[in-house]
Amino acid sequence: MALTAALAAAGCGTSDDDLLDTGSASTTTSSTAEFPTTTPPPTTPPSTAPGLSNHGVRSSRAGSGPSATGPPGAGGSAGIPAEARAVDTSRPDRVVGNGSPGGCTSAAVVDAVAAGGIITFDCGPAPVTITMTATAKVRNDTGPEIVLDGGGKVTLSGAGQRRILYMNTCDEAQVFTTSHCQDQDHPRLTVQNLTIADGDSTGETTEGGGGGAIFVRGGRVKVVNSRFAGNTCDPTGPDLGGAALRVLSQSNGLPVYITSSTFEGGTCSNGGALSSIGVSWEIYDSVFRGNEAIGYGANPASAGNPGGGSGGAIYADGNRFTIKVVGSTIEGNHAREGGGAIFFVSNDRTGSLALEGSTLRDNPSDEFETSAYPGIFFLGAGSPSTGGSTLG
Repeated sequence: MALTAALAAAGCGTSDDDLLDTGSASTTTSSTAEFPTTTPPPTTPPSTAPGLSNHGVRSSRAGSGPSATGPPGAGGSAGIPAEARAVDTSRPDRVVGNGSPGGCTSAAVVDAVAAGGIITFDCGPAPVTITMTATAKVRNDTGPEIVLDGGGKVTLSGAGQRRILYMNTCDEAQVFTTSHCQDQDHPRLTVQNLTIADGDSTGETTEGGGGGAIFVRGGRVKVVNSRFAGNTCDPTGPDLGGAALRVLSQSNGLPVYITSSTFEGGTCSNGGALSSIGVSWEIYDSVFRGNEAIGYGANPASAGNPGGGSGGAIYADGNRFTIKVVGSTIEGNHAREGGGAIFFVSNDRTGSLALEGSTLRDNPSDEFETSAYPGIFFLGAGSPSTGGSTLG
């Protein structure tokens, strides 16, 4: 499909302004809050997480960049803001396990996340996979910091049956804590030094679905030195997505930080790795490989089609938001419709996309993308900034 013919198909029907406050009619906003910024040296996840395979990463699409299972961030060395770095977990509030794998159970993870605070794991010296038999849900009245630190040894697996983590400030079942759930500075969820694999949110309908591994609405969320592999969500639908992470709204419009992390083998209608509406992202020193947007019919869905298929790695929609990708590699991803690497639509054309010192290559868009920006479909302010980056 030519670019001009794709404009209507990409005119996304949901924006950040469509996300209504279900807690109150108040429009009061909360004060800016930051994540803890103490930054000990991060622990590197194991090069091959226990119990994981390639999860459908298509070697025929892969280039010659960093290994899909190697250390994240091989694409460059980024000047990472303090707030985007790992949290100091040397004094945890809660420890999952008692020194052996037997104590590291799904129930223990669920209970720890519900209780909040800084959470670490003591599952013995060897890497361990914890198969989740229920989704771990953040309660809005705990924390306000919820930090999950796997120490580079822990995999949380959804076994292809369920979403792994859920946080939603506008879900009354998780307790309303302010009169303006759409913009509050807590909870603040950090996932670090952890592998999250085989999450599946197919059939989940809350807030429109998506978020195969992690779903977040409100508060703040960041990911540091972690690996997402083989996660999935619904295969069709015009505006749902995020096989690894789906985010709807962040306090005061502050960004989601992704640092030194890897996303591979994710599949969803849109956004084979990340998806959001009206949310800004800052992505540092990370790798996206072998993710796919497998829906068809775009957004709004063309006649007779279910919709979706955009943003092989990243799908971003809404009005006032920005995406910044620094020192990262996005390769071997695929979109059945548009944006094999990144699909970016700012409905009011105020949003901006910046790539700095990054590499995008071999990210086919089957139907449409923006001329001169291989793998990207962009509607926003001006043109994407690509300083020091390679696109091909």
